[in-house]
Amino acid sequence: MTGTEAMTVAPTDLRTAREALADTTGTVEVRGAGTATSWAGAQEPADIVLDTGKLTGVLAYNPADMTVAVRAGTPLLELQAELAEQGQRVAFDPARVASGATVGGLVATADSGPLALAHGSMRDLVIGATVVLADGTVARTGGHVIKNVAGYDLAKLLHGSYGCFGLLAEIVLRLHPVAAATATVRLDCGLNTAAEHARTVLASAFEPVALEWAEGILLTRVEGTEAGCETRAGRLAELLGGSVLPEQEALAAWKRHAALVDEAVVRIGCRPSRLPGILAASGGTAVAGLGTGIGTTAVPPEAVGAVHDAVTAVGGTSVTRRRSRSPGRAWGQRPSALRTLRDLRAALDPGGRLCRGRFDNWFTDEQSAPEFTEEATS
Repeated sequence: MTGTEAMTVAPTDLRTAREALADTTGTVEVRGAGTATSWAGAQEPADIVLDTGKLTGVLAYNPADMTVAVRAGTPLLELQAELAEQGQRVAFDPARVASGATVGGLVATADSGPLALAHGSMRDLVIGATVVLADGTVARTGGHVIKNVAGYDLAKLLHGSYGCFGLLAEIVLRLHPVAAATATVRLDCGLNTAAEHARTVLASAFEPVALEWAEGILLTRVEGTEAGCETRAGRLAELLGGSVLPEQEALAAWKRHAALVDEAVVRIGCRPSRLPGILAASGGTAVAGLGTGIGTTAVPPEAVGAVHDAVTAVGGTSVTRRRSRSPGRAWGQRPSALRTLRDLRAALDPGGRLCRGRFDNWFTDEQSAPEFTEEATS
């Protein structure tokens, strides 16, 4: 539909989410909190806007089993506050959580934060999901048991799908205890020096939960008991030649780190050993997850394509997080499994209703972006 205003539907539960797709026709834009609207490809004008802003709330919470089921439009920040009352948390901390990012949106964009070093991404924390397909079919995967392996893990397919395969309506997450204490060690150094220190730390017994460099500052965080944290942080500071930050200074340092991530233009994922070189070559304001291989860089619009090409050349993945008005690629390499992704899209959404444009023209144009090859990883 072109030239007419899109109809907005705002489901409040699984039934109304199903009806929103089963009882309508035309293309659909899935819209959450809007914290990743500028990420990836631009959503094409759609006939229907499916707003998940009212698809919120905890469905089931079992502190003893350390699992929680929530509607996908629930802001993670609000969920964390509720879980904290029981001394638990979702061990997941992307920068945009503070801006109201929802559980479903964080899964759909495959975002992650510093804690991914110890706890992984949402892909590792989601143990069950309920999905509504483009025709209104409801599909369920996993459940409330952490070791449940029955059936195909549809939730992992939807991780990073940007809504193109189905609407995440309900999500079951595994939880972790809130740490009794945390400590952060700071070291002022360049990126190459930080990478050398990171190798030393990761080969040690310090077990950091976060190891991040951002614009001249290496931050290493440990968690545990009060006494254990103090001891480990002190020894780590001695090893690195850095200092243990007082609590308020540590909070300020991590807040600065998150702000730099929020300003990023391109997000990069590659082997940790190759990340410093790519970020240095980009010439932009950089943030590097030196243990995870996840980094970001803030570069001018005209430099985005070069960053994508550099990441593709080393077998990594990249996505634009802040689109400019001038046309340009939103993604780097086409994945080697692109044909499989196209087949899955055809099976789950035969009419291509959902979130058109988010992957640029991967699903329609064979020449949309450089393709991944095995030689790139050698």
